[in-house]
Amino acid sequence: MRMRPTLNWLPTEDPLPGTTDPEPVAEALSAGGVLVLSGAGISTESGIPDYRSEGGSLSRHTPMTYQDFTAGPHARRRYWARSHLGWRTFGRARPNAGHRAVAAFARHGLLTGVITQNVDGLHQAAGSEGVVELHGSLARVVCLSCGVLSPRGELARRLEEANRGFAPVAAGINPDGDADLTDEQVEGFRVLPCTVCGGVLKPDVVFFGEAVPPRRVEYCRALVREATSLLVLGSSLTVMSGLRFVRQAAQAGKPVLIVNRDPTRGDRHAAARVALPLGTALSALAARLDVPVDDELTA
Repeated sequence: MRMRPTLNWLPTEDPLPGTTDPEPVAEALSAGGVLVLSGAGISTESGIPDYRSEGGSLSRHTPMTYQDFTAGPHARRRYWARSHLGWRTFGRARPNAGHRAVAAFARHGLLTGVITQNVDGLHQAAGSEGVVELHGSLARVVCLSCGVLSPRGELARRLEEANRGFAPVAAGINPDGDADLTDEQVEGFRVLPCTVCGGVLKPDVVFFGEAVPPRRVEYCRALVREATSLLVLGSSLTVMSGLRFVRQAAQAGKPVLIVNRDPTRGDRHAAARVALPLGTALSALAARLDVPVDDELTA
């Protein structure tokens, strides 16, 4: 039985005081062996909102859950109409200074890997290799019947053809690529089936309330075991999918460093939380460590 997801979290104890001094992160990076775990906060400077900061998407939007998506055609029409519109904007997002700094740290041999909770592909677009997409990618679509994977761009072209003239004005775009539309705006949108078997298509992402594939979780656990320290970038760590790796690192005695402006659910396990904008903090760290950052992919 699948459980309804935890969408919000409130501290139950005094939060770890944030610092504006990135020295603890600089020390960890200079020692090497750092595993990065990134969340929605690293992509906000690319124009993609996060979930839980002040003004984040959860203040106006409830993400699609696996339970709702599989419940029936009405929810799927609502999802695909909103997601199709959101893809037009989401797919044009470009990496920002934070993504580029992470890629530079990796090229410089300071990182052992990157795990991202994001589905936007911006780490890869910035040049990071071997990124583990914990929650999947919006750039792929999977059939729930036959399991065939296909490019999102291919489905987008089919949906454009089937829904000519569909151009409602959205109130906003969310971290999952979903646009804010009313039920009236999505009425009449045509949802298309799998071209192989006629089955239901779903973005190749882990919806809220859906489990991360066990093999992916175990691979990430192995990355934590191999790392010297864990660096969390832009995640509130509200959901267990990311928090479990923070707990694993802490239990193994590995330093956990967090760069996030607001308190997180993992603060109790962290050596420090740097409360600075990610682009600013990571660019400053790169300069401090004399790591050249590619500036050609400005968002």
